[in-house]
Amino acid sequence: MARRPETTRSGATADATDRPTSRRIGALAALWPFVRPYWSQLVLSLAALVLTAGISLILPLAVRRVVDGFGAGSDLLDAYFEAALAIVVALAVGTALRYFLVTRLGERVVADIRKAVFSRVITLSPGFYERVMTGEILSRITTDTTLIQSVIGSSVSIALRNLMILVGGMTMLAVTSLKLMGLVLLLVPIVIVPIVVMGRRLRILSRANQDWIATSSGAASESLLAAATVQAYTSEGRIAADFDRVTEQSYDTAMRRVTTRALMTGIVIFLIFAGVIGVLWIGARDVRTGAMSVGALVQFVIYAIMVAGSTGALSEIWGELQRAAGATERLAELLGARDLLRDPAHPIPLSQPVRGAITFDGVSFRYPARPDLPALEEIDLRVAPGETVALVGPSGAGKSTIVQLIERFRDPDAGKVMLDGIDLRDMERADFRRAIALVPQDPVIFARSARDNIAFGRPDATEAEIEAAARAAHAHDFITALPGGYASLLGERGVMLSGGQRQRIALARAILRDAPVLLLDEATSALDAESERAVQAAVQEVSRDRTTIIVAHRLATVKRADRIVVLDQGRIVAQGTHEALVAQGGLYARLARLQFTDGADDAATDATAAQRGAA
Repeated sequence: MARRPETTRSGATADATDRPTSRRIGALAALWPFVRPYWSQLVLSLAALVLTAGISLILPLAVRRVVDGFGAGSDLLDAYFEAALAIVVALAVGTALRYFLVTRLGERVVADIRKAVFSRVITLSPGFYERVMTGEILSRITTDTTLIQSVIGSSVSIALRNLMILVGGMTMLAVTSLKLMGLVLLLVPIVIVPIVVMGRRLRILSRANQDWIATSSGAASESLLAAATVQAYTSEGRIAADFDRVTEQSYDTAMRRVTTRALMTGIVIFLIFAGVIGVLWIGARDVRTGAMSVGALVQFVIYAIMVAGSTGALSEIWGELQRAAGATERLAELLGARDLLRDPAHPIPLSQPVRGAITFDGVSFRYPARPDLPALEEIDLRVAPGETVALVGPSGAGKSTIVQLIERFRDPDAGKVMLDGIDLRDMERADFRRAIALVPQDPVIFARSARDNIAFGRPDATEAEIEAAARAAHAHDFITALPGGYASLLGERGVMLSGGQRQRIALARAILRDAPVLLLDEATSALDAESERAVQAAVQEVSRDRTTIIVAHRLATVKRADRIVVLDQGRIVAQGTHEALVAQGGLYARLARLQFTDGADDAATDATAAQRGAA
């Protein structure tokens, strides 16, 4: 089995043997489910294909009539030419019709494949994207489908047409001259051997070439999305060198493929036309002896050229089909990608109205990349409907992991996570996620307008509702200050906004969703002190009558929570109100002392400096 480059999350390339190479053209059979709905177009395309191939095979007969009819009367000769012209017209019309039907079918099938692949990958859990880079997925959706489009819309029809001409031409060669036909058959094994031998090598190189292209796209995508970081650390040269290396690997693989294909094509064409010349030589001797007419020899030569051309075309198209087979396998991998998270066959519906009770019952979890380090260990936590619970603790304590388990981006290794008493694994993910609004630690802003970003979770929201949510998140003022107001495009990943503005847009999105459960994962970490106070007031207002879980490092954000849960090394080490936890001492009291004392010391220092400046 050939080894292929596999893209890792870091953009590096590693050899792997766990993904199969294309062993046969039969891999293209995976395209049939996408072609089958358009069987009527397929039948029409095949009919046009048969028509043009048949007309092509008739044309040499007309030429023979013309050549042998030179001695006939002018009227008969004109009739022969008129018939030949009519055949040419029919061939032109049939070819145009075939091109239109086949190309339309290819465009339709590829559009359906792209939609199916995207619809599949967009539903895969976040764990999938830890193994495969988004750049590689985009390469498959674009580059691989474009290759398949070329094959379905062109190569397959050309291959079938040449196959029909090959079979029909061989038949007509036998009808014209069995002797010369026998000589032609002797050439067939000689031509087939290099096609088979070199085709195997070409197939392996084609798959490797496509993989390197995907790797190159993945590396470029990751670096471009982090362009500011790359430039800040003056790593442009190193990143460009890495991209150059991957691109050169892709180029080298492509050149090996091109060289192999060129060599195969040259050998096949030489063998074919050398054989045609030999057959023509023998045929010319038969004409001289009167064993064959000039028209029959011309007819035989034309059929021989058609057969030779068809064989040569098939050898070239074989390489294209090999590449398409590899591309089909890569797309089939995405369509058949196994998601570790699955909805149950018979899901339990979430009770309505949703109360918002969240329960962690003996939950333990380890990330697959860190199996020896528990992220959560034997967590028992019950959040009552309408309660505001804050999760605090040092980095890596497991706070954000709890949020991911509530959204069921992950499943616990042990224990259960329940919403209103129902295990999340017993419900459809889309069902219970409608009851949850999330403000992630790294807010996602789409390359759309401010209005569309806020209404992302509720696209049917009215303008008044969108504006009210923006006001509640203290985003209205800076949005209206943008050139287009709420219609302003925010750029890819919100590049037009500051970090704090992006967080307020994400918070407005969550507020507008008006879900019974609100998850805030460091939702105010990028805000200045004034905005943070305003947003805290907004959060306190919107958290009434709904279950709210707040993850925060800054304890000032969680002082007013109904309950604070302190996590350390994946375990709950304390629970209670701010005042009670401070009085207890321990980890929370130490964190509070560090934050609030440092803040007081800073304030005192600033005040002293101001007094000295005034003096």
